[in-house]
Amino acid sequence: MSVSGQGAGEERANPGASANTTAEAVNFLRGKTSLITLSLEEMAAMAKKLRRHVIKMTGKAGSGHPGGSLSAAEIVTALYFKYLRHNPANPQWQDRDRFILSKGHAAPLLYAALAESGYFDVDELTTLRALGSCLQGHCDMTTTLGVEMSSGSLGQGLSFGIGIALAGRLDRRDYRVYVLLGDGECDEGQVWEAAMASAHFKLDNLVAIIDHNKQQIDGWNRDVMNIEPLAEKWKAFGWHTMEVDGHDLSQLLAAFDEAKKVKGRPTAVIAHTIKGKGVSFMENNPEFHGRAPTAAEVEMALEELK
Repeated sequence: MSVSGQGAGEERANPGASANTTAEAVNFLRGKTSLITLSLEEMAAMAKKLRRHVIKMTGKAGSGHPGGSLSAAEIVTALYFKYLRHNPANPQWQDRDRFILSKGHAAPLLYAALAESGYFDVDELTTLRALGSCLQGHCDMTTTLGVEMSSGSLGQGLSFGIGIALAGRLDRRDYRVYVLLGDGECDEGQVWEAAMASAHFKLDNLVAIIDHNKQQIDGWNRDVMNIEPLAEKWKAFGWHTMEVDGHDLSQLLAAFDEAKKVKGRPTAVIAHTIKGKGVSFMENNPEFHGRAPTAAEVEMALEELK
């Protein structure tokens, strides 16, 4: 593990992080660039830890969306624990990279990553969807540290990301914007309006990551609204487009590296994933798009995620 940034050691990254997390030992400097960089082995362990959090959170709440949270664990891990330039000690740092969760029902995964990064205490995760909690069923940027966009209706995140990317250009700041979309979300017309606008404005500081787990709330994409050929669609809209195994951290990091080198157009990363990844009875099971595990299922899932 390494940390980039000046003055490491001045402020503890996450005094409330769960025991044995590598991120707990990372130090941050207020107002300066800070980047957690875990090894591939450490990132794999972190992705599994985030999955355990998702299972515990949704199980305790008795509601939520575990399937699409589990499918994106490596994507979010690669960003928060290797790639994003961010600072939990100063969440509003102007030069931070921005992560936009457009598929807002995957909020449990984002909350887990934020907690393990140090934005709030890991113990807060047990309050998911509870009355008065800052961890709502869909993210609220006004109540949760580290959340960049309030989510609810699908299809809006990429448009929001365009605004942030354009603002960065106007302000002459070098931050990058990463937007995570669901593949079922790509049924929404607004996604394609945003895709067209992004290419038109040549937003090379914008990366769209599509969690291509092939399912949505009503079942398999191919039965609800076939979106294939997905990669060819993004290419046709003028995006630099890559396809990767969304559970392979090396491929994800290589894609993000390549995206940084692209000039004059945005980048789309089609990440092929498995809904419910890591829990055998949830994998490729549309039932767990929006159903929380029972107490017995929580125990079985955590056993598999040891």
